[in-house]
Amino acid sequence: MTIKTNGEEKSFSEATMTVADLLRRMAVETPDTVSVQLNGSFVERVAFTATVVKDRDEVDFLYFLGGGGR
Repeated sequence: MTIKTNGEEKSFSEATMTVADLLRRMAVETPDTVSVQLNGSFVERVAFTATVVKDRDEVDFLYFLGGGGR
């Protein structure tokens, strides 16, 4: 299967996988702090293990960083 992750096409041997599986395969270091968009829609964190990613899906990992004020 081929998935576009953060704008880059990647190939995987699996026919399908869950968002949680993809986070592990992509070696996301802090999966508890990442937001995930699947085909333009946000996936709730509690649904990561149930949401299936399929061939040609587009997945974006979004990291929100806090900034300091003055």
